[in-house]
Amino acid sequence: MSTENFDAVDIIRIKRDRGTLTPEQIDWTIDAYTRGVIAEEQMAALNMAILLNGMDRAEISRWTTAMINSGERMDFSSLRTAAGAVKPTADKHSTGGVGDKITLPLAPLVAVFGVAVPQLSGRGLGHTGGTLDKLEAIPGWQASLSNAAMMEQLADCGAVICAAGSGLAPADKKLYALRDVTGTVEAIPLIASSIMSKKIAEGTGALVLDVKVGSGAFMKDEANARELASTMVGLGTDAGVKTVALLTNMQTPLGLTAGNAIEVEESVEVLAGGGPADVVELTVQLAREMLAGAGIHDADPAAALADGRAMDVWNRMIYAQGGDPHAALPVARESETVYAQADGVLTELDALSVGVAAWRLGAGRARRGDQVQAGAGVRLHAKPGDVVRRGQPLMTLLTDTPDRFARALEALEGATTISAEGSRSGQRLVLDRIAE
Repeated sequence: MSTENFDAVDIIRIKRDRGTLTPEQIDWTIDAYTRGVIAEEQMAALNMAILLNGMDRAEISRWTTAMINSGERMDFSSLRTAAGAVKPTADKHSTGGVGDKITLPLAPLVAVFGVAVPQLSGRGLGHTGGTLDKLEAIPGWQASLSNAAMMEQLADCGAVICAAGSGLAPADKKLYALRDVTGTVEAIPLIASSIMSKKIAEGTGALVLDVKVGSGAFMKDEANARELASTMVGLGTDAGVKTVALLTNMQTPLGLTAGNAIEVEESVEVLAGGGPADVVELTVQLAREMLAGAGIHDADPAAALADGRAMDVWNRMIYAQGGDPHAALPVARESETVYAQADGVLTELDALSVGVAAWRLGAGRARRGDQVQAGAGVRLHAKPGDVVRRGQPLMTLLTDTPDRFARALEALEGATTISAEGSRSGQRLVLDRIAE
């Protein structure tokens, strides 16, 4: 039997007593847990100690590096410009929200300017939608690519949105599953290291974080969202990745759709030079941040949406993954409309309520592995700041299974506020920019 360098109980006691773990202790902890030497109940106890007592920046940075070192690192240095220089790379990560389809128009938009965008994305769980679920509404589109196919697509059209391979930060996959069932998901050091271990292992040169705050976000409180954003920016900076974060409003849904196929439809509208103003605003602002991180400061992403260049990259990107960008998208078989009950200004539209309704209609999943309905979701007809009249449609619920309407409508009780004296200014979208 081999001798271990440390003992799990001693590691737990250090964090229990508000101590600081050494780099060697952290390296051993992640490696030993991945190997099965540290038992699940021991790691659960350590997670709770971290939740309650925190970690300093050096500890979080080393914890993240140890998780990266549990798997492979991707390398995009073989991607070259026409002049033979290494092609810059940039990526975006959102902490998740309702109607957040920004990745879809953003990846091809940034690629227009010669920046490679390796966007490794995930699936939805609960009320927050998943980028891969949305794209799978496109007939024929495939989420899984080999590393070789991913590199070929990046060289050809400059952008790829696909599932992350199992080789990136495998320690995180095991640790996340444990956090999910032990009440420790909310620990900011563990959230930050979970996100950033995968993003740093992905190998991108620049990273923009879209940290949502509000009802429909994982972080409801702005102070906690700011702490998470600052922690992740620090982790990226420590790892040599140019990292910035935008704190963005998720009190109300993004755009006018929450679902899968209907969010693809809205994304294509944005790529065609139209679409809801808030989706366009955030797409352009994130594109500017990604391009600046890649060293490009004179680009005009708004113009590339308006003149069709981003749409050209989108079409090539979808074709490359087996999809038909011109095929008809799935349409839900059943619909039900929610109407305004008074005249006035719509002052509130709760993102969480809309997200839960879309989930209950079949757009999301309760457990990993559940199937989603491509056509299900919620189509909005008004946003905060809009004047509405009694009897006017506020939203349309979409599903293939009409017995889902009752529970979706329950989720929407109290979701809207209409005021005779309400402000027509709407809600500020970008709350802050965080960088080092």
